[in-house]
Amino acid sequence: MKSKIKDSVQEYRQLIAILGILVFLVIFFSIIAKGFFTYNNFINLLRQLSMLGIVSTGMAMVLISGGLDLTVGSQMSLIGTVTALLIVKYQWNPLGAAVIGMVGVALCGFVNSLLINKFKMWPMIATIAMMQIIQGVCYIISGGLPVYGLSENVKWIGQGYVAGIPVPVIIMLIVMFLGAFVLKKTYIGRYLYAVGSNEEGARLSGIKIKVVKTISYLICALLSGIAGLILMGRVASGQPAGGEGMEMDVITACVVGGIGLNGGVGNMKGVFLGVLIIGTLTNGLGVLGVGEFYQLIFKGIVLLAAVGVDCIRREKMANKKVVITEE
Repeated sequence: MKSKIKDSVQEYRQLIAILGILVFLVIFFSIIAKGFFTYNNFINLLRQLSMLGIVSTGMAMVLISGGLDLTVGSQMSLIGTVTALLIVKYQWNPLGAAVIGMVGVALCGFVNSLLINKFKMWPMIATIAMMQIIQGVCYIISGGLPVYGLSENVKWIGQGYVAGIPVPVIIMLIVMFLGAFVLKKTYIGRYLYAVGSNEEGARLSGIKIKVVKTISYLICALLSGIAGLILMGRVASGQPAGGEGMEMDVITACVVGGIGLNGGVGNMKGVFLGVLIIGTLTNGLGVLGVGEFYQLIFKGIVLLAAVGVDCIRREKMANKKVVITEE
């Protein structure tokens, strides 16, 4: 009982700290960046981070289970390219084309889990290899060029509004709410934490490790697919390199939000705040006119800081376990 109370207090403090960083960034950019603290910019900011939030939900589940998926950006590129080609070149119905695209990314997620579960590959190596393969497929089928010619109906998912709220933002909020529900209220969520915390202990408890990990990679792939469709609608084309680099922003948002890289730690509240922090940082630097290359440096520093904090936290937890064992 005392352990649970301590964990809750620690989680609460962590969320307060993350929220404090977000508030600081908003105040900072509001002061030094003219045009940041405006309604139009906040709507633009939310639209920008919507895809990040959706993919981060899937990545959080993979990380909590002790895995890693570096194919999320290439999966976004794949579904956008495939769907746009089917619609424009082969005159498919947009819904049918999107379904085929989702099947494609789901297959990628399944292959990721197969390489890790069946062939015992390290998640980083397996997903880096798959990332390159998927990206290569995108360039081959598109000839290395964007696919233009989408109808206004298709663009709606990335550019439309419902009651004045951008459609991508609505989708992000729904996805993150469902992600929080799955992690906190379902057996799947409990199994993800159990596998990530102690895989051997979970196995001895009767949890099917391979099934749980496969589910996490499939969820991540499907959410990457949704984000890819939003990206396609937003830029009104299928971009073979559209999702390139997304994986690093997603991992940064998750780690900043308190998701442990070793698994078993984190929640969707923190991920949501992490997404807001990365989105605010990117938007604020953009409003200031900071170049994209310099933004990469800032994001890298943020990721290093977040990973450093995670390492310190894990070391403290390990020390506590040692003390308890000695006693």
